[in-house]
Amino acid sequence: MATLCRPAIAVPEYVITQEQTLDLARELHAGHPQLDLALRLIANTGVRTRHLVQPIEDTLRHPGLTSRNARYEAEAKARVPEAAYRALAHADLAPCDIDMIIYVSCTGFMMPSLTAWLINTMGFRPQTRQLPIAQLGCAAGGAAINRAHDFCTAYPQANVLILCCEFCSLCYQPTDLAVGNLLSNGLFGDAIAAAVVRGQSCRGIRLDHNGSHLVPGTEQWISYTVRETGFHFMLDKRVPGTMADLAPALREMAGLRGQDISRLAFYIIHAGGPRILDDLCTYLKLPPAMFRYSRATLTERGNIASAVIFDALDRFFDAESVDHADQGIIAGFGPGITAEITLGTWNATGEPVIPVQARETTQHVGNPAQTNKPQRAHDALPAPLRR
Repeated sequence: MATLCRPAIAVPEYVITQEQTLDLARELHAGHPQLDLALRLIANTGVRTRHLVQPIEDTLRHPGLTSRNARYEAEAKARVPEAAYRALAHADLAPCDIDMIIYVSCTGFMMPSLTAWLINTMGFRPQTRQLPIAQLGCAAGGAAINRAHDFCTAYPQANVLILCCEFCSLCYQPTDLAVGNLLSNGLFGDAIAAAVVRGQSCRGIRLDHNGSHLVPGTEQWISYTVRETGFHFMLDKRVPGTMADLAPALREMAGLRGQDISRLAFYIIHAGGPRILDDLCTYLKLPPAMFRYSRATLTERGNIASAVIFDALDRFFDAESVDHADQGIIAGFGPGITAEITLGTWNATGEPVIPVQARETTQHVGNPAQTNKPQRAHDALPAPLRR
């Protein structure tokens, strides 16, 4: 069964603290009539540090869309391969073992997608399928997991590499002075995430079921306006309250699989802001500690768009805080308002895990002897990553 392996996370070397962000806001927007409100909102995000792909001095300048997008492409090509190689190593695979690459980004544009460059550069087979996802924003990390799950369900021997490249700082617009944009300037950070979904059983999160939910009438609440200067982020003040609609969707999906959403062992949730997690605690009757991985990501990285759930997943893998066969949920939220939801089971051993329904009905789900690990193309990995 399809299994999500441990992710690899990479963040740029330039760091800005919340204190520096607040000082910059006071300096740059001293006469803003709602400055005090913006400062309170930024302070309440819980974001302590964020990573930027270039120094803050360069980030604050806007050299134009052409220059910004060229910077996006150059940084993506310089930084994505290393994270990809580490994710492949986590999955015990090489580039030629991958059957599809899903590339996720909403902060820059390339056509052909970076996937074409990666196939030509990293040793992926020419037959590798390409699936770029560009317009689901923060929900796209969850969508990538779900599409990888679908592909591995259709092709049980297949392996999918997911890559998220989000340089949110390259979308900074110095002339956008709405409070929502000032808040965004103190919330979003830059990061790259990579993860493999393997068709065969291995250590990781076995993917059991996935689905989507769109809140009707909210398509304008999170959006980009495309202007001569690039992407202008639009954030409606009603967005933080959307968990009132999405929490029931999470509960319903879990219920369809015979699970109680309030009694799962782990929750990997998109941390778009602290209220999302606080409201889910209320609506799902969960203690705050159940979202500790998402909160840590928000505190140390900020909102890193589609990469958030993979950063939280990496912390989950590192903690090893649940038992074999424990069940949980992964959910990303983004424009639409859209939720991409995955239900999964922790596989600590790498051996096939019998689904709950099969255990209850004593149905046979397959012979573990038939789940032999595919032959690795070991030599295709760079020497430092061979194991």
